Amino acid sequence: MAKPFSMFPRLLLMGASAAVVFSIGACGFPQVPAFFVFGDSLIDDGNNNYLNSYAKANFLPYGVDFDGGPSGRFCNGKTIIDFLGELLDLPYIPAYVNTLEDAQSILRGVNYASAAAGILDESGRELGDRFSLRQQVENFRSTLSQLKNQMGEEELRRYLAKSLVMMNLGSNDYLNNYLMPSLYVTSSLFNPNDYAQLLITNYTTYIEALHDLGLRKFLITGIGPLGCMPNQLATGADASGKCISSVNNMVGLFNVRLRSLVDQLNANAHGEGAIFVYGNTFDVFSDILSNANAYGFKVVDRGCCGLGRNQGEVSCLPLQVPCMNRDEYVFWDAFHPTQAMNKIIAERAYAGPPSVCYPINVKQMAYHA
Repeated sequence: MAKPFSMFPRLLLMGASAAVVFSIGACGFPQVPAFFVFGDSLIDDGNNNYLNSYAKANFLPYGVDFDGGPSGRFCNGKTIIDFLGELLDLPYIPAYVNTLEDAQSILRGVNYASAAAGILDESGRELGDRFSLRQQVENFRSTLSQLKNQMGEEELRRYLAKSLVMMNLGSNDYLNNYLMPSLYVTSSLFNPNDYAQLLITNYTTYIEALHDLGLRKFLITGIGPLGCMPNQLATGADASGKCISSVNNMVGLFNVRLRSLVDQLNANAHGEGAIFVYGNTFDVFSDILSNANAYGFKVVDRGCCGLGRNQGEVSCLPLQVPCMNRDEYVFWDAFHPTQAMNKIIAERAYAGPPSVCYPINVKQMAYHA
């Protein structure tokens, strides 16, 4: 979920805080052996730092509230992955690009997420290089080869079966594909229903590929209400300033199919210990937006850092001064939540009811046989 920022990030130090980030450990005993992450800029923690891409966040004010400063996270502080990792008593999960020459760093998991990545290979291409979902799965195969050199076959099988997988994709297939008719033809080839099905069909292929490689515990999150983000509000498509309902309706078509896919995958698990969980990001996000004061938020319709209408026409620029009361903002920039918002979403995913995580939550997944 990233748009062009400027050319300046290419001139700035890349991943300066990586050594700091990856040295921080967890306090308790890990609830799962490892955490493997596939997704886009909502959970990228540095993979795009080393790619020829406009979608980067390895410069201030990104990371202004993060230990060690800018790391490639598209946030002022921690992502949902960071908070979930803490709840699972895991250390920060390293970006894939930082594990290629460090075999020991992969043992608690790897983050393959890449800003601008989509389920479809073409999504996000206007932003330059990125690891699409196809490439992220291939990158996991590389990690698997490293793991095979460190574990026996049976030990590796148990390790993978008990590890947690999170997949968070689809936003760029709308924001940086379907909703950009000047650059992509998908909206002329597919109506919203057929496009949602196209995404689900492709998504299923990659989920099943990861399952075939030995992973068993999948948290697959839906797409949030894209029509409520500052970038979409800035288009002025709804003069009332409310969320863009046409965009949210498109996303809803995808989410309904994704939840049905989870039911289908669970029905086909045949008692092998696999569990597939749907993360209802859309409803969690919508509830927070509708009841902002109850969650401690005062600003729901513009970014803490950005330019233009709703601080959403241009995302956060290098060395731009962000808002001071960041914990009172839902959105950090034109597309991404603040650390405060990420914390709430992670806590709801970890211990929330079936309306949030269906059929079980992340804590229950951790102890699922």
